Amino acid sequence: MSPLKPHEQLAALLADDMAAVNAQITQRMASKHAPRIPEVTAHLVDAGGKRLRPMLTLAAARLCGYDGHYHVHLAATVEFIHTATLLHDDVVDESERRRGRPTANLLWDNKSSVLVGDYLFSRSFQLMVETGSLRVLDILANASATIAEGEVLQLTAASNLATDEAVYLQVVRGKTAALFSAATEVGGVIADASDEVTQALFDYGDALGISFQIVDDLLDYGGAAMSLGKNTGDDFRERKLTLPVIKAVALADAEERAFWVRTIEKGDQRDGDLEHAMALMTKHDTLEATRQDALHWAAKARTALGKVPESDLRNLLMDLSDYVVSRVV
Repeated sequence: MSPLKPHEQLAALLADDMAAVNAQITQRMASKHAPRIPEVTAHLVDAGGKRLRPMLTLAAARLCGYDGHYHVHLAATVEFIHTATLLHDDVVDESERRRGRPTANLLWDNKSSVLVGDYLFSRSFQLMVETGSLRVLDILANASATIAEGEVLQLTAASNLATDEAVYLQVVRGKTAALFSAATEVGGVIADASDEVTQALFDYGDALGISFQIVDDLLDYGGAAMSLGKNTGDDFRERKLTLPVIKAVALADAEERAFWVRTIEKGDQRDGDLEHAMALMTKHDTLEATRQDALHWAAKARTALGKVPESDLRNLLMDLSDYVVSRVV
């Protein structure tokens, strides 16, 4: 029997708390007047996923010695925000698969996905208010705004070859890392941890989220469709300028740049274009360069936790940052 992976060890360690989070989610996604809300929500929530973000909140709170019950509220809040953004993302991206299953917008319609996403955002604010902490409310409200801002920025940057690595990082910090860092930070805040420890938890979540997204973007050009719940090359077909392509465009000669203009900016894609794009990324070694960037951010996550008192849980979170990148080693 193979040893448990870090996220599986974390899930086992936090099993009781996660059961409470799941009960909270089930209770709060109920609707007396609109049965479609729990139907749509359950389709996405029950599809699996690692529940990494709520586990990070629970782990951060426990790491700081919290013995109350509001960490469960906050973990459910984080999962609701995440689920709401997924519902909205699938509409924006016109996606048909999520975690290996048909998306909610495909099974129901775009209107249902958007409105149920809005409902979950509202529920998340109800949950965070119940903690009675204005600081928690400030952190999660800012994260929600930052996520939306990151998604809008991606809309304008996604197919623009002028998009560079700095803009890419800004998008990733918005759409992905903002919720990771908020998830870990509020765990420290609810536990009344010191400013130094709370900042360390924020820095850990930020770096972990960036590494996580870079790896996801890398897996799109070499990951198994089964594990991703989507097809290899979907980002290319959707004309998304992710880091491997941004690096390839920066190193392109005139002929190569013309190819990227045609396929990404103009959306004129033909048979064999994905294979040619992969060949250009291989030629310029941008997949490996992207992997090195992911390793860099994973190392920053590990370093950030050096300011947190040593414990088995802290070491497990450090291992988690390495595991995120090991998916593409």
